[in-house]
Amino acid sequence: MSLPAASAGAATGVSALLDVQNISLRFGGLKALSDVSFHVRPGELFSIIGPNGAGKTSMLNCISGRYTPSDGRVVFDGRDVTKLKPNRRAEIGIGRTFQNLALFSHMSVLDNIMVGRHHLLKNNFFTGALYWIGGAQKEELEHRRKVEEVIDFLDIQHVRKATAGTLSYGLRKRVELARAVALEPKLILLDEPMAGMNLEEKEDMARYIVDLNEEWGMTIIMIEHDMGVVMDISHRVMVLDFGRKLVEGEPAAVLADPHVRKAYLGEEDLEIEEAAPAAVSA
Repeated sequence: MSLPAASAGAATGVSALLDVQNISLRFGGLKALSDVSFHVRPGELFSIIGPNGAGKTSMLNCISGRYTPSDGRVVFDGRDVTKLKPNRRAEIGIGRTFQNLALFSHMSVLDNIMVGRHHLLKNNFFTGALYWIGGAQKEELEHRRKVEEVIDFLDIQHVRKATAGTLSYGLRKRVELARAVALEPKLILLDEPMAGMNLEEKEDMARYIVDLNEEWGMTIIMIEHDMGVVMDISHRVMVLDFGRKLVEGEPAAVLADPHVRKAYLGEEDLEIEEAAPAAVSA
C-alpha cells in the first residue's frame, strides 16, 4: 500500500494538547489499564497499537469520558477533564468515532452529520427568544455550509440524501468520520477507522486521515490494526499490552523493539522468524 508519508511538521517542544497521567482502569477484579502515561502534541497523528484486549479502546473511552479512570488524570488543553461527561468534552473539542458503527441508521447521511454540530447551537433559555427572532436562519445556513464542506472533503456528495442504514460498510465508516469532523474538534479519536475495509477503502480512508491532520490541522489519536497504515502515516506510536505501556516513540523505532515483536508474534513465532534466514542459507 502506497500512502502519503507522515509529515515531519508535528510540533516538537510544544506543550501537550493532551496529557494522560498515570491512568489505571479497573472493572471489579479486572485491571484494564495499569498506570499508563503519554502525551499528544498539537498537530500530531498519534497511534495506539497492541494485541486484542490490550486496553486500546478502554484508553480512548477514558479520554472521551465514556469511562472514568480508577486512578490518574486526563488533562486536555491545559484543563483537567477527568470528571467531565462525554458531552462536555465534545463541547471543548474532543470528537471520536467508534469501533462499532454508531450512526442513526434511519436518518439521512446529511442529518447524521448535522448531529455532530448539535453542541454548537445557540439554544440556552436566556438567549433563546432573541436568537430565534433574529439569528436562527443565519445560523442554520452556516451549519449547513460547514457540513457541506465536510461532505465534499470526504467525497460523499452522491449519498448525502441517502438513508445511512442502506449504505455499504465502507461508506458508513466514512459518514461516521464526517460526523466527528463536523464537530470541529481540536482532538479527534479514531477507533479502528479501517476495520473491515478492503484495500481500496483503506487507502482512501488513510488519505482522508492524513489530510485532516495536515490540511485541516486536526490532532489525531488513532487505534488501528493495520501495521502498514500505522507505520506509514503516524508521527508517534504507543504500544499497549495487557493494559500496560510497552513502548512509545517514532514508528521505525517502535517496530524494531523486541518487546513489540514479542507482543505481536509471541515468543515461539519470534524464534521461528529469526531462525528462518539461517535455514534458507543452509
